[in-house]
Amino acid sequence: MVDSRAADDGSSIRRRRQCESCATRFTTFERLEAALPVVVKRDGRRQPFDREKVEAGVAAACKGRPVDASEVAALLVAVEDGLPSHGGVVDAAQIGEAVLERLRRLDPVAALRFASVYKSFEDPTDFEREIQLLGGPDPAASTGS
Repeated sequence: MVDSRAADDGSSIRRRRQCESCATRFTTFERLEAALPVVVKRDGRRQPFDREKVEAGVAAACKGRPVDASEVAALLVAVEDGLPSHGGVVDAAQIGEAVLERLRRLDPVAALRFASVYKSFEDPTDFEREIQLLGGPDPAASTGS
């Protein structure tokens, strides 16, 4: 090895090497492979964390809403940053709650949409309960004409 130094803001190491037999020089980059956490699903299955699945769920919830792509990206980064580093195990419910918490602040309608899928809503009372969690008006308190 001829030379070694940090590259890409410290996320990788650049190494200059030289072949001992022909003296040809070449460069290699070494990066730390991120160990993603294992997600435990409701039915007990385990699978590696998949950012694209979370992103697809958030995108579907935000479709047609005044939510900027940069806000969605920031939400995803915040959720990922909250996951165990260097592998580990996390319940799918923890990820869903982290997304829902951030969506509530970002757009209440998108949060309600996300919750309806994430929490498997089955009837209108599920929506009413979630609206209460969002701090909305009490549907029982409203009166018809």
